[in-house]
Amino acid sequence: MSATNELLTAIHARLTGDAGLRDLIGADGIRDRLVSGKRLPCIVIGEMTSGSILEGEAGEEHRFSLDICCEEGGRKAAGEIASMVLRLLDDAALTLQGHHLVGLQHLLTRSRREAKTRMHMAEMRFRAVTEPVDAPPA
Repeated sequence: MSATNELLTAIHARLTGDAGLRDLIGADGIRDRLVSGKRLPCIVIGEMTSGSILEGEAGEEHRFSLDICCEEGGRKAAGEIASMVLRLLDDAALTLQGHHLVGLQHLLTRSRREAKTRMHMAEMRFRAVTEPVDAPPA
């Protein structure tokens, strides 16, 4: 499995493994897209880019966003969930199969109200670096 997929799998497991967060967003609260009619609040896996760190190096850099979507409780509720996600992911030691997570860093959180809706969003951006388990030492 690719480092990107392994990273997403580990992030999903970390977030759904936390009882407090699971109580807020439900068992199916982490999604690839926002679907109308589904329970809110939820966390939507947003944009993700992955690529080589440096030419000739085995490691990869992954930049991704997690979008927290809330109606009830507005910006405050989205901020509380974002705080929980930050506690669970920033500098987390996640286990990836076939890859080593060198680091996972929170870059920023931005909140907004979606126009013409009652929804509030908190967009969290992260940067992760992975390398294959069999990569030669740097």
